Amino acid sequence: MSLSTSKHAGKIVVLVDDEFSYIDLLQQLLSDHLACPVHGFTKPADALRAIPGLNVGMIISDYQMPDMNGLQLIAEVQKINPDIPAVMITAYNMSFTPRELAAVPSLKAIVRKPFKWTVLAEEVVKHWPDPHPPKVKVVTVTGNPFKTA
Repeated sequence: MSLSTSKHAGKIVVLVDDEFSYIDLLQQLLSDHLACPVHGFTKPADALRAIPGLNVGMIISDYQMPDMNGLQLIAEVQKINPDIPAVMITAYNMSFTPRELAAVPSLKAIVRKPFKWTVLAEEVVKHWPDPHPPKVKVVTVTGNPFKTA
């Protein structure tokens, strides 16, 4: 195991989005392309209950959810551990007041939907809480996967 791998061994990315199919796809994409585990939650309350027992390196949360919005979730995560950075994803063209943003200093970026997984992976690496972020895995496909024999 390399030194950079051991430094973040065990740290995970936590995804929170109320749309199961979206979080399932995003979890798969990030798991396939980031060298760290990715855990998804469809309910903010479930994520908040689980976070104290997890070694979280990054929170990625949707903004619009039924029980609590992404800013509220990030504010609650800060109470548990203020050192966990967060990225919020949203399909809405929103602007936040300086006061709203000041309440969530762990919010490092807002990524607008639709986006490529690489954009989100770059934000994870950029804002990882220690100097050894997970590596982005390069997946290569050889041959033509659509060619029939």
